[in-house]
Amino acid sequence: MSHLPRFWNLGWSSFLDWWSNQSVVSEQGPSPLYGQQDMNEPLLDNSEGQLFLTEAFKVIIEEVLCKGTDVKEKVCEWREPEELAALLDLELRENGEPQHQLLQRIRDVAKYSVKTNHPRFFNQLFAGVDYHALTGRFLTEALNTSQYTYEVAPVFVLMEDEVLSKLRSLVGWAEGDGIFCPGGTMSNMYAMNVARYRAFPEVKLKGMWSLPRLAVFTSQQSHYSVMKAAAFQGIGTENVFKVKVDDRGCMIPEDLGETIELAKSQGAVPFFVHATSGTTVQGAFDPLEPIADICDRQGLWMHVDAAWGGSVLFSKEHKHLMRGVERADSVTWNPHKMMLTGLQCSAILLKDTTHLLKHCHSADAKYLFQQDKFYDTSLDTGDKSIQCGRKVDCLKLWLMWKAVGSKGLEERVDRAFTHTRYLVEEMQRREGFELIGKPLFVNVCFWFIPPSLRGKENSPDYNDRLSKVAPVIKERMMKQGTMMLGYQPQGGRVNFFRMIVISPQLSHQDMTFCLNEIERLGNDL
Repeated sequence: MSHLPRFWNLGWSSFLDWWSNQSVVSEQGPSPLYGQQDMNEPLLDNSEGQLFLTEAFKVIIEEVLCKGTDVKEKVCEWREPEELAALLDLELRENGEPQHQLLQRIRDVAKYSVKTNHPRFFNQLFAGVDYHALTGRFLTEALNTSQYTYEVAPVFVLMEDEVLSKLRSLVGWAEGDGIFCPGGTMSNMYAMNVARYRAFPEVKLKGMWSLPRLAVFTSQQSHYSVMKAAAFQGIGTENVFKVKVDDRGCMIPEDLGETIELAKSQGAVPFFVHATSGTTVQGAFDPLEPIADICDRQGLWMHVDAAWGGSVLFSKEHKHLMRGVERADSVTWNPHKMMLTGLQCSAILLKDTTHLLKHCHSADAKYLFQQDKFYDTSLDTGDKSIQCGRKVDCLKLWLMWKAVGSKGLEERVDRAFTHTRYLVEEMQRREGFELIGKPLFVNVCFWFIPPSLRGKENSPDYNDRLSKVAPVIKERMMKQGTMMLGYQPQGGRVNFFRMIVISPQLSHQDMTFCLNEIERLGNDL
């Protein structure tokens, strides 16, 4: 019993005496246990906290939203890790800090963070800011509820249902199911898990012991989350069969058919085909109609990862890129990418109307999902999710959609394509820019060939030297803070740039600047 508190064996009156003495202030200061507190007063001062929040918002607006969107300001204020850690003074201490020092902390965090809202941030599949969505994000944080039951999130249960229904209608489904997830990787994992449950429902009770060797099919350029999902769910990465792609990065349906037969010949049981609408690097769209034909013949679940490309469905001009998506069983769509809702906002959409999502994931927690509640318990959607607590991700999308309408979102998609065409035309006019194919989407992939390498494509060390160009230019642009865009190798291609053109803050001047800046930073290489 020695591990128990020393008052455990005291009499009741002795315990009360001990307890009351804990709040007595000694000459040396307050008790380290409770300090000098009036237990009839709240621990936190709302008025003081609200004043701090008001001042903090002023800093956020000035440093993040004003300076962070100004082309005259830097995209990033690069510091080496050791220097940055010292500047931020990251150590957590026993005592708190005064308000003015905390406000300086906020300024420092903003100053040394990458400004993803900046017009010259081309680095990721998200960029720019929508102020209505941002307002929704602020409101979500302030309300601080969990999206699992109607009793704690009545507004958001109804709102999520409406938003998901509208997204499904764009896919082409009058009915269906879905849920918001913490990112596209999780949405893709949901799809694979539900597909396996449909094919082998006993897996939920008996586990992998009850299953044959399963086979998943995806393209060579699909997102790495397919491999993660196979590993996470015990299917195994060796059982993910990679299907060949053409020069544009699109899956070759004929090879899909042959790969399925190959898997069968090896004793594997196919159950899931993962197609992509908008690959991460090249922005390729797999041909969904012929893939759907194969899935129908083979009885396979067809999933479309449209995390990146799904927003083309808003555009009458460009939705043809996803022709046949209505034939899929499930779709991943990340509005936090091209639709600019802000991180994170990802939906898994299902055509299914038999509640597979809930049957697959439910654990029937009695303390949360009581069936004798005073309202319709079908509104308690949390058991569809593998999470318990689940962040509200629908409000920012709903508020933005309310503000600009479907037409406004269509305009954003079409404008991004227009900017992309302009950028490609500008590159084709300049010496030293070599495109990796004509873009299908808003991913512009290219090499910059510095003067020292032009005309030397047949030199034995050409590829080795070219592979070093993009990393050096990237380092220079970040250290000078002028802009950001990504690079990567792919297959047999050495490092090349990938420029993502989606921000509504973008102008043709920004893209011209980008090309000029690459030339300035790389001409001496």
